[in-house]
Amino acid sequence: MLSYEEWAEEKVAAILEKKPDFLDILKWAYQEYKDDIVYSCSFGAEGIVLIDLIHKVNKQAKIIFLDTDLHFSETYTLIEQVKERYPTLQITLLKPKISLEEQTKWYGEELWKYNPNLCCHMRKVVPLKEALVDVTAWISGLRRDQSPARNKTQYINKDEKFHKVKICPLIHWSWEDIMTYIHLNHLPYNPLHDQGYPSIGCAPCTQPVTDSKDNRAGRWAGIAKTECGIHEGSS
Repeated sequence: MLSYEEWAEEKVAAILEKKPDFLDILKWAYQEYKDDIVYSCSFGAEGIVLIDLIHKVNKQAKIIFLDTDLHFSETYTLIEQVKERYPTLQITLLKPKISLEEQTKWYGEELWKYNPNLCCHMRKVVPLKEALVDVTAWISGLRRDQSPARNKTQYINKDEKFHKVKICPLIHWSWEDIMTYIHLNHLPYNPLHDQGYPSIGCAPCTQPVTDSKDNRAGRWAGIAKTECGIHEGSS
């Protein structure tokens, strides 16, 4: 089995030489890793598309959502809708070990305003790291056109941060592709997308985007931060 420690460059090259598409990559991923793979989903528009595609390939797939306790109410409503639509999928909401009350007690009110990196680390990065301990690979909905930092993402990536294999089936999809798929297949999606939010994270750190080609411009707007830390250090 392909693992981080024994990164099989020739094997991956052989797969990519066949010029696979997104569905080929998903089929390969579940054939290769079976139950040893998980999808970390933010339940944004890309997430909804991937859930539908994954369901076509593996109806018992494991899906996790990093529940920071700071998400929009619309996001939580959408998760329940998805659970009803795909009852066989194993969807789990992961909470950080530190509650918001404890975080306030130890670090002060609204940590995300004055130290967003620490807040993201405790509420997203650490829970994901713990969730990935027992798997070899994980799936992400990264797209190359989301931001300059993501424009070199490959279908199959060595994740230096978590020492796993990170698989990104939608790297060539555009925002228009994503929304077209959602509408054609009558999939539920977050209504905030229709209100100027192409990228949706925690409520305190997400704003609508206006006249911008950067889909993630509304995330941590006004500060020098573009990622929560989950995708930093991957190649």
